[in-house]
Amino acid sequence: QVQLVESGGGLVQPGGSLTLSCAASIPDFRQYTMAWYRQAPGKQRELVATISALGITNYVTSVKGRFTISRNNAGNLVDLQMNSLKPDDTAVYYCTAGWPTLYWGQGTQVTVSS
Repeated sequence: QVQLVESGGGLVQPGGSLTLSCAASIPDFRQYTMAWYRQAPGKQRELVATISALGITNYVTSVKGRFTISRNNAGNLVDLQMNSLKPDDTAVYYCTAGWPTLYWGQGTQVTVSS
């Protein structure tokens, strides 16, 4: 059974940092493009970052230079390091597998507020 479990969300002040982790129970994990999406209240879901099977990364413009996606194929993990957080980064963050997306995690809340 495929499962993606996110962790690491929480409340952080503007300018702070958080690292989200996604533990993937998925066969042949290393072959999957992995991604992080987010959805803020009242807004459409947004693709934040992707990392391919070869480790090639892409980011939405609004997070470039602040967020870093990485993967650990030995541990079936995908991380999203988030620095210089802004209130606009407040959202539920979802880990996904596949491109097109095949699997979704349940999401983890990130709130950036003073």
